[in-house]
Amino acid sequence: MPPSLPAPDDDHGQSDRVLLEGPHSRWRELVRLFRIIRDFVRGFRELHFVGPCVTVFGSARFSETHAAYQTGTEVGKALVGLGFTVMTGGGPGVMEAANRGARAAGGRSVGCNISLPHEQAPNPYLDRYVTCHYFFVRKVLLFKYSYAFVVLPGGLGTLDELTEALTLIQTGKIRQFPVVLMGIGYWRPFTDLLRNMLKEGTVSATDLDLMLVTDSVPEAMAHIEEHAIHRFGLRRSDMPAARKWLGERTLRKGSALNIQRSD
Repeated sequence: MPPSLPAPDDDHGQSDRVLLEGPHSRWRELVRLFRIIRDFVRGFRELHFVGPCVTVFGSARFSETHAAYQTGTEVGKALVGLGFTVMTGGGPGVMEAANRGARAAGGRSVGCNISLPHEQAPNPYLDRYVTCHYFFVRKVLLFKYSYAFVVLPGGLGTLDELTEALTLIQTGKIRQFPVVLMGIGYWRPFTDLLRNMLKEGTVSATDLDLMLVTDSVPEAMAHIEEHAIHRFGLRRSDMPAARKWLGERTLRKGSALNIQRSD
């Protein structure tokens, strides 16, 4: 008899390492494929009714006293004011700050957490969250439901998410959703790198127009309103009804209104 499916936490946060370390037995590869599918199914079911989101990226290492944490809280509140659900990676630091701001403003706050060797617990300001075993599953979920991306100061993970967003837009894999970088000074080395790449001919001048770099939360929100809400014809409407017999759950909060496409 073939072995049973492994428990969800059997890799102790090492799912990506095990997946990428080379070929395993045919049965183990099949089991891992089903586990990946299970992560996707869980994510799709949990996030289907959260409404259009804006995903906020940023460092998990900042405490409440850091300026980026304060900015993250302001961004979360402001996005709720536009009618969006605030989505993050579900962890601490800037992610927590954005979810906290959304919660304080009476809006919807969701996260896509990741299982790590040293457990990253979901922050306490989430109305709903999923925990992914694989980074690539998590990234798909963070992009799938979002109409804009706000990037605060962060490290390699944040840089990975930022460049992924820009690459997907540049190559036409997703539509030209607005990308906003908060912190002109912090992101100057990155924008300088892009300008140098432009001189070398490895990027196009139009690639530099894919993002707004600003220190102003109101300017960021105006940019998102113009390039997400207006460009894609979003409007406020009632949330679609969930089918309870399928185990579906809506995420209703406050006025229970949401931004929906008009088509």
